[in-house]
Amino acid sequence: MVQEQLINRGITSPRVIAAMSQVHRHLFAGEALSLHAYKDKSLPIGEGQTISQPYIVAKMTELLDLKGHERVLEIGTGCGYQTAVLSLLCKRVYSIERIESLHSLAKTNLRKGRHSNVMLKSGDGLLGWEEYGPFDAIIVTAGGFASDLWLDQLTDDGVLLLPEGTGKDHKLVRRQKNGNTVDEEYFDDCTFVPLLAGVN
Repeated sequence: MVQEQLINRGITSPRVIAAMSQVHRHLFAGEALSLHAYKDKSLPIGEGQTISQPYIVAKMTELLDLKGHERVLEIGTGCGYQTAVLSLLCKRVYSIERIESLHSLAKTNLRKGRHSNVMLKSGDGLLGWEEYGPFDAIIVTAGGFASDLWLDQLTDDGVLLLPEGTGKDHKLVRRQKNGNTVDEEYFDDCTFVPLLAGVN
């Protein structure tokens, strides 16, 4: 998976490659899908949600350019796979999941993997997590448009990364806060489940 789907497609960060090698995707995909866990595709995890394909997880992680000291907010914990990868690359991950059953699943998965620098919350990700802000980076794992609250909860040079767009047509967008201005860059086309408000 790492060689064929990541390195051969342009993932170059040694830290990201190492983290993707250490986190075993089959433990997050679930027993029923374990035979498909390392294929180059997203997989269903219940409640209409998915675990992203390995390349997209690696690409989004690489775009954050984490050095190890950062506090990262993740919007959309899902089964905890992206969370686990991030936990190996930063100081602490704060992750919010709006679906209670997936929040519980992620908690179990991350505990099994002994990812101790992770704090999970069941709640509305569009509100962010002001109590623990500001964050050095915010990563969003559902497609839609950014909440105004997210930029408010970033540090001055913080990065917001999300799949932006409508329907199933999204593009990875990285926004870096720079005082009163925001620098914006666009990357890969992708497809994510929709970003929704509220708690389920």
